[in-house]
Amino acid sequence: KPGEQKHAKEPSSSQCMHLAVVACGDRLEETLIMLKSAVLFSNRRLCFHIFAEDSLKPEFEKKLKEWPSSSTKKFEYNIYPITFSVGNAQEWKKLFKPCAAQRLFLPVILKDVDSLLYVDTDVLFLRPIDDIWHILKEFNSTQLAAMAPEHEIPKIGWYSRFARHPYYGTTGVNSGVMLMNLTRIRNTQFKNSMIPSGLTWEEMLYPLYQKYKNYITWGDQDLLNIIFYFNPECLYVFPCQWNYRPDHCMYGSNCKGAEEEGVSILHGNRGVYHDDKQPTFKALYEVIRDFPFEDNLFQSLYYPLQSKFLDTVHTLCGRIPQVFLKQIEKTMKKVYENRVIVYLGANHRY
Repeated sequence: KPGEQKHAKEPSSSQCMHLAVVACGDRLEETLIMLKSAVLFSNRRLCFHIFAEDSLKPEFEKKLKEWPSSSTKKFEYNIYPITFSVGNAQEWKKLFKPCAAQRLFLPVILKDVDSLLYVDTDVLFLRPIDDIWHILKEFNSTQLAAMAPEHEIPKIGWYSRFARHPYYGTTGVNSGVMLMNLTRIRNTQFKNSMIPSGLTWEEMLYPLYQKYKNYITWGDQDLLNIIFYFNPECLYVFPCQWNYRPDHCMYGSNCKGAEEEGVSILHGNRGVYHDDKQPTFKALYEVIRDFPFEDNLFQSLYYPLQSKFLDTVHTLCGRIPQVFLKQIEKTMKKVYENRVIVYLGANHRY
């Protein structure tokens, strides 16, 4: 068909869902488990943009080459050094967690990428990335990025109680999962608190940091909150199930979207994958880490998860296992149905 021929001639990157992550220090394993979850729960091809310290590059290459070909054929990847195009590189590198400020420079560095999903290293996908990628089509004419609220309840939210700088909305937004239309970001003049006229994204970053550096606690996330405080029309806010953190269940369940639809993207901040404070989060991390790529999802992922969750019922998060399992169940059902349809279709031809 003519349409198919045209599609085949397009460069592979245009057919990709672009995923970016920044890894420094001891975040190698965590990043690899995040990438693994992306591969396990995706349909379309993925393009990974991994920003890492020089010492981690050979480790990433070695580990990714060990993955079976059935998985590696689903993605391509590039590894980039940590670089900051404006201001003092050492200042940026030390802002909040090591290298975290790198995410602010993605529109400047990835000039040939139109749209991108950025995630922290401590994120796990529990459904296809395709589903969050579709949210790009829901942006109106002024929206150029999407994030979830930092908290669901203003009276106990961090920003609403403690922030000493402007922030978006009533509770601020969390930048651990950030969907971006980079083309729009590069082409926009942003309102700001420094000069009456607009500034480009790159022009704005360092002066903004200089102005607020004595008032920010969460580094680059605070800078993003300040930017979208002055430009609220530029932000699409997606619901909490797309950035589900311990705060959503450790004091009682407060993410209605996750209760109804299940967790779509799990964000294990506070180091919960590596201690025993939130065993439900740790269980998910360990099961995905230990899952053999080519094994049966039900037998080697879903069933072990159910077993591990039985040991977490003494915690508030552990009392709502269906919230964590619902999207995985849906994904497995679709995989099974697709395989049955393909199998029956193949048999029908003969």
